Amino acid sequence: MFPEIARDDIFRLETPRLWLRWPRAADQGSICRLAGDPEVALRTARIPHPYEAYHAESFILSARAENASGAGLTLALTQKRQADEAIGVIGVHGANARGTGMIGFWLGRPYWGRGLMSEAAGAFIDMVFGMTGLERIVSSALPSNAASLRVHEKLGFTRAGQGKFPAPARGGEVDVELFDLRRGAIPTSFGAKRPKLQAT
Repeated sequence: MFPEIARDDIFRLETPRLWLRWPRAADQGSICRLAGDPEVALRTARIPHPYEAYHAESFILSARAENASGAGLTLALTQKRQADEAIGVIGVHGANARGTGMIGFWLGRPYWGRGLMSEAAGAFIDMVFGMTGLERIVSSALPSNAASLRVHEKLGFTRAGQGKFPAPARGGEVDVELFDLRRGAIPTSFGAKRPKLQAT
């Protein structure tokens, strides 16, 4: 799905305030700390709680393997002034060459309320449609996660009803709001500047 440029761990995506890059082994501590915050974990269906160091290690290894295969792309969010510290994650998964990808994202609680996830997700989605043949990006959010619902609306997702999402860490399934974004439904660029792609 993703071309060679994204399959190298030196790939980076730049936004006005952020670098989005491959997750690294050195991110284990910050990912464990931030994803382990109950206020973060319990606003998602996928993050286990409690979140232990081995969860972060396994996540990083699987994300890097998927990135290298081109079957998906998961990037860690970092602030430009602290590029070595991951503050969140965004990724798209489960797609074929011209199909549907599922996006997921989370941001550490100290960084909420600044519009950082909207900034990151806008550039990331623009890059996904620009680099792949995906026709749709789908997503889900817990009905109680008001911030995630707002991000989806800002980015042009349309509501596609309600559904169930597997959440083993929550004891089974959870109710979610479903979202859909189709190629061509919105402008291909989310801002005045297209995202910068780097693999140097």
